[in-house]
Amino acid sequence: MANVVEALVPGGQATPGPPLGPALGPLGVNIKAIIDKINEETKAFNGMQVPVKVIIDDKKNFTISVGTPPTSALIMKEVGIEKGSGTPNTETVADLTLEQAVKIARMKKSTTFARSLKNAVKSVVGSCLPLGVTFEGLKTKEAIDAINSGKFDQELTGEL
Repeated sequence: MANVVEALVPGGQATPGPPLGPALGPLGVNIKAIIDKINEETKAFNGMQVPVKVIIDDKKNFTISVGTPPTSALIMKEVGIEKGSGTPNTETVADLTLEQAVKIARMKKSTTFARSLKNAVKSVVGSCLPLGVTFEGLKTKEAIDAINSGKFDQELTGEL
C-alpha cells in the first residue's frame, strides 16, 4: 500500500525539517532526494507556499505532485504587493499587465477549467477584484468587457 504525505512547503526552499522530515523519516526513504526533487519542481514559486503531495510505494520509490498557489497569491507576487486593498472598491493598490495575467494563467493551466487562454485570463482578472488590483488600468468589470469585446484578441490567441 502506498503512503501519501501532503504538506505546504516554501517554493524552492523545502528543508528536511518540519513538515516533511518528520513525516518522511519513519517511511525509510531517501529524504534528501525527495527534498531536492521538490525544490527543483517548486522553484518557479519561490517565496510562496506550495501544496505538495509525496506518494511512496512499497519499494520506497516516490512520485511528487506539485499544486499551484492560489491565483491571488500569484497576482500579488507579480504586481509586487504584500497584501490586497482593505477597501478594494475604492482603493487601487496595483495594476496587472496583460503579459503578467497570461503568465499567471499559464501557471494555473493544470488546475483551471478554462479551455482557452482568453477564458483563463478572464479568470485571473476576476481574481483581481477583491485585491484592489486593476488590469491594464481598467477596473475588473471593464477589463472583462474589454476582453469579451475582442480588445486583446491578438495577444490572447494561442495555447493555454
